Amino acid sequence: LQILSYLHACDRLLKQGYEEGQVEEAMEMFQYSEKKAAEFLHLLAQFNDMGFQQNEIKEVLLLCGNQREKALEELVMK
Repeated sequence: LQILSYLHACDRLLKQGYEEGQVEEAMEMFQYSEKKAAEFLHLLAQFNDMGFQQNEIKEVLLLCGNQREKALEELVMK
């Protein structure tokens, strides 16, 4: 049952346009919480569009617990 809900969550995130590798990584990072993974992927895409480096974005989002404003501050200061 857990595997099925994991697959459904991944499928929903993939349908939102996120890459498969990123979806799987986000789901693992947030102990398979679809909500937290979706927040992370959304912010990752936003900050990526702003021109920040993906590895820096991931690190900052994890440190800031997906808090957009706090993460943006950290990224700007780097």
